[in-house]
Amino acid sequence: MALVSASISAIIIFYSFSYISHYENQTEYYLMVVLFFGAMMGLVFSGNLIFLYLFWEITAITSWRLIGFFREKLHVLRADKAFLVTLFGSTLMLIGFISIYQQNGSFDLAVLKNSHISNIAVVLILAGILSKSATLPLHTWLPDAGVAPSPVTALLHAALLVKIGVYVFARLFIATDFVIDEYWHIVIPVIAGISALVSAGAAMIETDLKRIIAYSTVSQIGFIFLGLAIGNEIGVVGALLYIMMHGLAKGGLFLCAGIVEQNSKTKDITQLGGLIRTMPITAVSFLLCSFSVMGIPPFGGFFSKYMVITAATQSGRLWISFIFLAGAVMTIIYLLRVFNLVFMGQAKTQPVKEGSAVMLISVALLAALSLAGGVLIYYPSQFLQLTVQQLQEIYR
Repeated sequence: MALVSASISAIIIFYSFSYISHYENQTEYYLMVVLFFGAMMGLVFSGNLIFLYLFWEITAITSWRLIGFFREKLHVLRADKAFLVTLFGSTLMLIGFISIYQQNGSFDLAVLKNSHISNIAVVLILAGILSKSATLPLHTWLPDAGVAPSPVTALLHAALLVKIGVYVFARLFIATDFVIDEYWHIVIPVIAGISALVSAGAAMIETDLKRIIAYSTVSQIGFIFLGLAIGNEIGVVGALLYIMMHGLAKGGLFLCAGIVEQNSKTKDITQLGGLIRTMPITAVSFLLCSFSVMGIPPFGGFFSKYMVITAATQSGRLWISFIFLAGAVMTIIYLLRVFNLVFMGQAKTQPVKEGSAVMLISVALLAALSLAGGVLIYYPSQFLQLTVQQLQEIYR
């Protein structure tokens, strides 16, 4: 998780050098980005529930400032909304952690290995996880956060923020292996499936480019939750693999959207068209990243989705496999719709120039990594299988 977050964040910050260069408050921007990233690393390596909560809240404060970066009234309101929704969830999660302490006498995850936790604690912790990972019904703040600068939306939506929820879920319910009632292994995939379908439906009718990509993030997080909730080895490896592949591809999509928005002065896909003629590198990068999110072979997203759905099938939950297959088909439809309206057809605006060299290098690199992650799938999959084995040894 640290490796994936650090590498994608480095590319996004490199992109920011050009994107942010003509805006005010650059010092605050880079301070908040670095503080956010530092808090993320602290959360990843925390072995204690209280430290985990502390770093969790620091990410909320920094993302609040970053979402409201432009200081317009609507932007500040949406930043406040994101902060309050995630704060509501994290407060409930903290109460859940306190409940675990009352039951087991420790906040140390190593000590809590294989501990049984009450259903109330599970509900409270899930409230925090679902709010931070923008999963239905606590998802509405994420599309609204699209008012932030595009590197911020890429950083929060693709690389770090929404991945915190699924990471903590994996840390608590997979690595630490909290003992919970069996029906939670049915309830959580159902929540993930509903979230994936509803958000995919919203993406199919939305016209704001960044909101479509944000709804797509909500939908794809459901696939990660599915693999982790199923809990068998292929599901866990597939979910961890999708954290990596989704981060690469979705980061690329947001950065491509940033180039389009900054140069065309609009995010309305119905007012765009024909941009592939003047923005070929951005268009091709967007398409390649879209292929990975769609799950088109040989892109990395295909293998991770295949593993997650296979895990559900092998566990005997064929019905949930069909739900996520439907979600995967919807992903293909709405991303092709976006590409067609934005980059194909007749131009509906004044000629739009390509992005700067720094921005183009960033999106092209993420697109290339999305493809390379699939072509060279043996290496990331072996790395993740080794990670799972080491976790089992550490927490045995």
